[in-house]
Amino acid sequence: MSSTVRIVFALCTVAFVAACAGKQEEVVYVDEPQLTTEPVYTGKYK
Repeated sequence: MSSTVRIVFALCTVAFVAACAGKQEEVVYVDEPQLTTEPVYTGKYK
């Protein structure tokens, strides 16, 4: 085989192996909303 055919075959093999590799799942962290609301300052006599 010529060197060009070997290079093309090698690149195709690498692309095939990369496409078939197992994909890693992304870890997503979600902040939970507050269960109670904080008291709001409305003045001294309100």
